[in-house]
Amino acid sequence: MKKRVVVTGLGTFNALGHNVEEFWSNCLAGKTRASRIPDHWPLYSDFRSQVWSPLPDVDYSKYGITRLESKQMDPTSLIALACAFQALDSAGLEYTLQNKRRNTFSIPSVDSAKFGVYMGTGVGGLSSFASCFSHQMLNRQQDSLTRTLADMKEPHAAESVREVLERMRYPRRFNPFGVSMTMPNACSGNVGIKFGLRGNNLTFCSACASGTVATGYGFKAVKSGEIELALVGGVEYLYDDYGSVFLGFDTVKALTTDNQEPDKASRPFDKNRTGFLFSQGGGAVLVIEELEHAKSRDAEIFGEIIGYGESSDGYNIMMMDKSGVDINRMIHQAMEDAGISEADVDYINAHGTGTPLNDETESQLIESIFRKDVLINSTKSLLGHTLGASGAIEAVVTALSIKNKTTHICKNLDDPIKDLNFVKKVDAYPIKTAISQSFGFGGHNAVLVMREYQ
Repeated sequence: MKKRVVVTGLGTFNALGHNVEEFWSNCLAGKTRASRIPDHWPLYSDFRSQVWSPLPDVDYSKYGITRLESKQMDPTSLIALACAFQALDSAGLEYTLQNKRRNTFSIPSVDSAKFGVYMGTGVGGLSSFASCFSHQMLNRQQDSLTRTLADMKEPHAAESVREVLERMRYPRRFNPFGVSMTMPNACSGNVGIKFGLRGNNLTFCSACASGTVATGYGFKAVKSGEIELALVGGVEYLYDDYGSVFLGFDTVKALTTDNQEPDKASRPFDKNRTGFLFSQGGGAVLVIEELEHAKSRDAEIFGEIIGYGESSDGYNIMMMDKSGVDINRMIHQAMEDAGISEADVDYINAHGTGTPLNDETESQLIESIFRKDVLINSTKSLLGHTLGASGAIEAVVTALSIKNKTTHICKNLDDPIKDLNFVKKVDAYPIKTAISQSFGFGGHNAVLVMREYQ
């Protein structure tokens, strides 16, 4: 017998907030956190794009994470844990300290073997890999160059070399946890270990669709009765000392070149869009749960997940198929899974990156499938693109939009590419059924269908 699956807990950390309340308030206020890229990055490369969306400073000790753990884990794991603590608190699932030395917890009110973890990430662990690699290569080179300087008879040349060495950024010691920090599956593994969860523990890597795919597979596991509840979501951390990840996207001309006014750089679905606003990272975790299990503990319900669909373009590693045929198929697959029609959808949280091809293809599909008055916005217009975390963050926004019967604006949309019902002001909206869709490099497409709990 298929189960009903509800959302009972939410957690997030991203450029717009340390928690759900701060994030949602800033969304409704139409705020953006955007600034110039780090001052030292241009020392190493020439960048077309000069803006990004940085994360706020965070004190992980507020989330029960020790100083030692913060040195042993990649930021993707730390973000996942921070979001998981928030989501459990939001869901009213109390955890108790199980092992003080290991700083691990248990959740006495649930069957840990029926509690799964499903996390998505695009390049989880990349920051730690870059750090380990830079130590290994540059530390040795620095030692060699320093010895060479002592033998140089040209003082000006020696001084020039010293200036170059001073600009080289790398950790002074190799991190012995480099392997476990670099593993992409560490984000889900560390969450399961932290709370003693023994159900399915899986990491999904589907580029920018990763968070949506992870949530979808968690939904299917609960729906089938395989598990009773799960922590689902996505995380990403994209900073490195040399701006290498940023450069990778900049080189293929995927990033915005609206460099003069950072707050206006992200403009999905606008005719003057130039690319996406690169985010330093972030994450979101949701508690999803079988309905009767949630009712038995009198949990607050934010909404119900009723359908999931996915497809692959099978077309190009970095470009979506502009025909949109496989995305169209996916959306109809998800609606069939949910038992709804196009006319039932009130709101679409679009992928909406601000890149020319993606926005054109997505808007054409929306226009061809849905009625004219369906509400549309892009959370990336406020937040920038968090890659593998984006789908999970947008799932949080979708749940909150259904729960609160309002949603944020599609910011910087001065000249829309299509005559569609983009959200232009925060107002009361009768949102009962919504979809949140994501598309990623490699042709990965995924969509969630949510509705008001009744």
